[in-house]
Amino acid sequence: MKHVIALDVGGTAIKAALIGADHSLLHETRRPTDRHRGPGAVVEGILALAEELHAHGLRTLGAPAAAAGAAVPGIVDTATGTAVYAANLGWKDVPLRDLLRERLGGIPVALGHDVRTGGLAEGRIGAGRGAGRFLFVPLGTGIAGAIGIDGRIEAGAHGAAGEIGHVAVRTGADAVACGCGGRGCLETLASAAAVSRAWARASGDPGADAAACAAAVAAGDPRARAVWQEAVDALADGLIVALSLLDPGTLIIGGGLAEAGETLFAPLREAVRERLAFRTMPRIVPAALGDRAGCLGAGLMAWDALETAVPGPRTPHHPSTPNPTTPTEVSA
Repeated sequence: MKHVIALDVGGTAIKAALIGADHSLLHETRRPTDRHRGPGAVVEGILALAEELHAHGLRTLGAPAAAAGAAVPGIVDTATGTAVYAANLGWKDVPLRDLLRERLGGIPVALGHDVRTGGLAEGRIGAGRGAGRFLFVPLGTGIAGAIGIDGRIEAGAHGAAGEIGHVAVRTGADAVACGCGGRGCLETLASAAAVSRAWARASGDPGADAAACAAAVAAGDPRARAVWQEAVDALADGLIVALSLLDPGTLIIGGGLAEAGETLFAPLREAVRERLAFRTMPRIVPAALGDRAGCLGAGLMAWDALETAVPGPRTPHHPSTPNPTTPTEVSA
């Protein structure tokens, strides 16, 4: 059965799958990223898992994988296939596409940014299917975005398009400092992590999180409603900037906060509508693919890479893995 290898590399776990031509998940697995062991160990873990999937496909599906795709966090140069920098994984300038290609016997390999890869899946086979232009915004530990245009994802001139989480939505002395070096960034107020922090303070429970806040909102707790509304207002302020610039037909919200359902979507739609002025209201919908979006998107990248690949020799040679460059320190 013709299939591709898909890898979704996160800070905690690597999700992986073999994916058929009809986007079906033929085999799924996951492994810890083991970032505490250093960037070299992380890279070797990725390569070893890809090699294991390759062997599994050959053994159980009767054919080797036709191509592979990998989604990674941080800054990614998709043209050269380089994982440029990822603070949470500790790597810098890792030629991951070439390393995967060598380990997998020369098959076509595509490398992409994790959020844009998830957005690719949501746009083609998920909540944005059929939408010519969409914006995918997952609300997790941070906030990022993927800009979809006619079945592709816009990476930008420098590979940094869609960084809506670092749009400043609050100013002044009370604006919260962000890890990017700015203040008042959207993700300091409207990410799942930000809501968790705010609700822990308001409730007096240091273990409280965003899911608990959403449950308290649904139960009518006025403290939770105040925390939630502050996050919704900040989110709407950030989204209206993106909507003004991009004019998408569909806005897809994913990540942990989206799991709150209409507790999030009802007030968010209203808050966006209040800020639209002369602009047209987009459809605002929840993401459809959940935590499988990254793997499915990596699979789509692999199929795309297969279509554009120039035929060439393949080899079963498995070279040793060079150590990635030790990351330099960057200021916050």
